[in-house]
Amino acid sequence: VQLQASGGGWVQTGGSLRLSCAASGSFFRIITMGWYRQSPGFQRELVAAITSFGGTNYADSVKGRFTISRDNAKNTVELQMNSLKPEDTAVYFCSVGANDDMQSRRDGRTTTYWGKGTQVTVSS
Repeated sequence: VQLQASGGGWVQTGGSLRLSCAASGSFFRIITMGWYRQSPGFQRELVAAITSFGGTNYADSVKGRFTISRDNAKNTVELQMNSLKPEDTAVYFCSVGANDDMQSRRDGRTTTYWGKGTQVTVSS
């Protein structure tokens, strides 16, 4: 699975950015899609995730400001980020959990894939 992310950049406090990620390659089914972020000196953390059925999970720090969505037909996930704060500055990573083939689906095995990060910088 290859993940191609786009949409990072620079914005002032209170601004908005939209991140997009497209999954391609060979897999049976994508289960979850999500975004993580990492700032220097900090561990990578979950920002938001969404299941194939549309169930979502957000970090407390972004609830009410960020919205995650996905298009199952296109295997894409987007993260709309509003009311951005300087503490949102980080490298954002797209991630998917997928069943690689039918056997892994039957076995309940999921492989996690990561895209290259995209920088988001929010200036004060």
